[in-house]
Amino acid sequence: MRNNDAHSSPELACRAKSVMQMLCKREMHIATAESCTGGLIAAQLTDIEGCSHAFERGFVTYTDQSKHELLGVNWQLLNDHGAVSRPVALAMAEGAMARSGAQIAVSTTGFAGPGGIEDEEGLVHFALAREGCNTVHRAESFGAIGRDAIRQRCLETILDMLEETLT
Repeated sequence: MRNNDAHSSPELACRAKSVMQMLCKREMHIATAESCTGGLIAAQLTDIEGCSHAFERGFVTYTDQSKHELLGVNWQLLNDHGAVSRPVALAMAEGAMARSGAQIAVSTTGFAGPGGIEDEEGLVHFALAREGCNTVHRAESFGAIGRDAIRQRCLETILDMLEETLT
């Protein structure tokens, strides 16, 4: 593993452990729906010894087809708004919860690297769905800082969102 990989950051590992411990104490399970992070969040959360049982499942849905098939994201949303959008991030998190036994789910969808002419490199949409609560959204424009750095910032943002909802 590369030293600059977000998965190896001691600070992020400590924060992930704290989040997983909070989930365990509440007897909650989490699911992830990831596009631009490619499973990084799931990997970080399942690395926590003694707490990984709070991780229910993860979906890596990089293509529109997989977002539709695995998470039930409506084709109309994808066509009207594009995969990197608020409505799709919300639908991804809600779909992950609906298709798992989790009580909380998070999603990421964005442009981690250069894309098409209309694509804003570093734009990422996040969502957090929680049983009995409204699904929340956050958007960040990290800029053209590189794929690894964007993914690390995504992990940080998801941990922020989880900490906010669990504390």
